[in-house]
Amino acid sequence: MNLRFERVVEPTTEIAEAFSRWENDPSIIPLIRPNLNQTELHRREEVTREELTSRLKNHTYYLIYLDDHLVGEMNYMVDPGHLYKKEKGTAWIGITIGEPEGRGKGIGFHAIQHLEKEIGKEDLKRIELGVFEFNKQAIKLYQRLGYKKIGEIEDFTYWQERMWKDIRMEKYI
Repeated sequence: MNLRFERVVEPTTEIAEAFSRWENDPSIIPLIRPNLNQTELHRREEVTREELTSRLKNHTYYLIYLDDHLVGEMNYMVDPGHLYKKEKGTAWIGITIGEPEGRGKGIGFHAIQHLEKEIGKEDLKRIELGVFEFNKQAIKLYQRLGYKKIGEIEDFTYWQERMWKDIRMEKYI
């Protein structure tokens, strides 16, 4: 498996198209964004190059390549308002393996390790994340990487005709 991670400095139209495809993929929408109801679950929006450029003001993005094919992205932001534990110097992370051929290959494990190294270079000491309670595979991944559960937020996202919790996890690096 040949993995490469590349920081996004100047988003291209091709990158925006990939983000748009992933953020509108019905098979992963329940995993990557909270939805309050069935209508939100079916909401679709185009991601433009301009929007990605705007996101770079408070996010640091890395593209994930498998054998030179773009398969996903990971990102972090520093001290966002939605942290469960309001501790200065915290990176909030997110990851999306958007392309089906990138899933189930252990890419997430290597990607998160890379992201942790990059966050460490920023002299940040803590990482926090949220994962929906039904995403057992991701929960196992984060636990394997040393993340510990610090709390739950009830009725956080809608999927399969019910509301689910958001599990909040942290790791000190």
